[in-house]
Amino acid sequence: MARIAGVDLPRRKRIEVGLTYIYGIGPSISKRILQELNINPDTKTDDLSETEVNSIRKLIDGEYKVEGELRTQVSMNIKRLMDLGSYRGLRHRKSLPVRGQRTSTNARTRKGPRRSAIKKKGGAKKK
Repeated sequence: MARIAGVDLPRRKRIEVGLTYIYGIGPSISKRILQELNINPDTKTDDLSETEVNSIRKLIDGEYKVEGELRTQVSMNIKRLMDLGSYRGLRHRKSLPVRGQRTSTNARTRKGPRRSAIKKKGGAKKK
């Protein structure tokens, strides 16, 4: 099993798809990496030689921010917006949609499950 950037690539998948399991590498970057190293994108991850795995590992470590480093950068960017007090930072702080989506309906992913209104006990009064 190939291990690149701290991620075990899935077995029996095309290397083009397997590389996308690394945080920060999508389909287009995966294709670019394989094209640069002259590796067939249809090759299964199990069938990669050790030299091919090492060359992929070396290229990713040298040229791309992936996994922990990228996650840290993204969280620091969000923290900076919150510290500045910008509109986007305030939306992050309140756990509301940041990019202009409506909130009167929808937005359940950001807002979480609905909080049901507390119902008053009603009914007939006893004498």
